[in-house]
Amino acid sequence: MNWLESTKRLSNQRFAEVRTRQLARKYGANRIRHELKSKGVADEISSGAVAQLNEVEKAKQILARKYRDAATTHEERAKRARFLQSRGFSYDAIYQAVRIADPE
Repeated sequence: MNWLESTKRLSNQRFAEVRTRQLARKYGANRIRHELKSKGVADEISSGAVAQLNEVEKAKQILARKYRDAATTHEERAKRARFLQSRGFSYDAIYQAVRIADPE
């Protein structure tokens, strides 16, 4: 193990970056941080990897893939907000994504 770490063939930083890119297609920053923590990655490494994400843009992309039409009622917007919340997005990102996607 020490040899792998010393030759940079095994790196928590690299693992965190790759795993963040993989999970960012479907999940928000909170969910990704939790996943990395469960794999034993230190908090400062996972925070650094997640800091590179544009959470609002990812949330808008996920909403566009899942819901083709714009939300017309308050209930539909609430449903979309709950969906994003279950995916680990922050309140600010959810608010902006739902507000921008449905400008009522």
